[in-house]
Amino acid sequence: MRDFDLMVIGGGAGGLNVASGAAQLGARVALIEKNKLGGDCLYYGCVPTKALIHSAKIASLMKRSKEFGLNDTTVSFDFKNIMNHMRDVVSKVGVHDDPKRFEDMGIQVFFGDGKFVDPHTFEFDGKKITSKKFVISTGSRAVAIPVKGLENIKYLTSESALELDYLPKSIIILGAGPIGLEFAQVFARFGVKVIILEKMGQVLPREDKEISDTLESILKDEGIEIHTCIDVDHVKQNGDQKGIEVIAVCSGQKKTFQADEFMIAIGRAPNLEGLNLEAAGVDVEKRAIVVNRSMRTTARNIWACGDVTGQYLFTHVAEYQAGLVVANALIPFMKRKANYRVVPWVTYTDPELGRVGLTEDEARQRYNHIKVYRYDVKDLDRAVIEGEDKGIIKIVCTKKGEILGAHVLAPRGGEIVHEFVLAMQNNLGVKSITNTIHVYPTLSQAVRRATNKYYAEKIFSGWIPKVTKKLIRIFG
Repeated sequence: MRDFDLMVIGGGAGGLNVASGAAQLGARVALIEKNKLGGDCLYYGCVPTKALIHSAKIASLMKRSKEFGLNDTTVSFDFKNIMNHMRDVVSKVGVHDDPKRFEDMGIQVFFGDGKFVDPHTFEFDGKKITSKKFVISTGSRAVAIPVKGLENIKYLTSESALELDYLPKSIIILGAGPIGLEFAQVFARFGVKVIILEKMGQVLPREDKEISDTLESILKDEGIEIHTCIDVDHVKQNGDQKGIEVIAVCSGQKKTFQADEFMIAIGRAPNLEGLNLEAAGVDVEKRAIVVNRSMRTTARNIWACGDVTGQYLFTHVAEYQAGLVVANALIPFMKRKANYRVVPWVTYTDPELGRVGLTEDEARQRYNHIKVYRYDVKDLDRAVIEGEDKGIIKIVCTKKGEILGAHVLAPRGGEIVHEFVLAMQNNLGVKSITNTIHVYPTLSQAVRRATNKYYAEKIFSGWIPKVTKKLIRIFG
């Protein structure tokens, strides 16, 4: 008899959801984690960064006090206190990931670094544990790029930046993805001179270009220096500063940038080293574990979820995949399959960028005819009232009003986008949103205002308005 019915390797969002779900179904569950339960999201991702973003937002509003009819306010802060507040938030949220909570569920929790011996045996700290089934959910880590001279300087990542005990006067951030932009705005709002360098031709290369360009303009207005089409040549230490010399790919010109700190924010890679996956029969491609739509690996008794699969490195996707794993691994004849047709995500800049579905370019590549509608946030009454009227909402539809993609660059854009998510998930077109009464004045009204553009085009263009006017004249 095996020691356990299911052993979960990795105590992040995905692993914890699998372990608790399996335990509630009555399975004998083991959970092993190398460091602390909670994973990247709790300690190095979502929770601490959003705490910093909120503190930076408050500092920004205080600087703008005169815009709201208040007297000028001098913003004073101690950066160490801000970092301590961030850690307090992590501690409060981390209560939910206390090992005792999971032990009370009947889960046996182990801490250690281990590897597979065979498809049914996992070894750590000299102990061997057997299980009928396994789930790999070891998460991911920040990665660097092979840059000449990088080994000779002390650089920051999205993880080590959260351990800073002082506020630098200047910083160069390599990478204009979500992580790079979020940190850039935080540092800038605390008074740091920020320079962003991005290899691609736009910030947020995965996002709709029109939306990315709009956000870039907003960030530049805050004083953030942004350079795209930049390829790093080498880095070197210049006295107390870290100097970086780069070659601009677009123009071929060589430029030199100087700053106190140099941060790399180019992405993340799955944590697979040392697991000895070959012994378990688990295949890896492009640095990620190969899984089918049921989240099963190439080993019949082993599943995987979260960042290790290389599919949408988001906490909410890891939780979704965890639900699939619990059902497919433990419930006989259950064959739930992953469906990524409607996957939302958010870049937590200010304004936030919520996105679901296709960009305009992606839609044009897949469909012969599409419609694109935009609504400017400056026309939204609630946004004007709150002095947060920067941004744009853009929806991409078929000619019949089916929503293919929605992009919400607006205050609380990450909250607003969920109305589009719900509509797309349930195959509801723009009509369903337009016909729904929205409270005035709210930020959510922007969703209805955007979908109204679809019907405004139909009603006020072409032959329809001419006929309508004649009918009104005839029938009064």
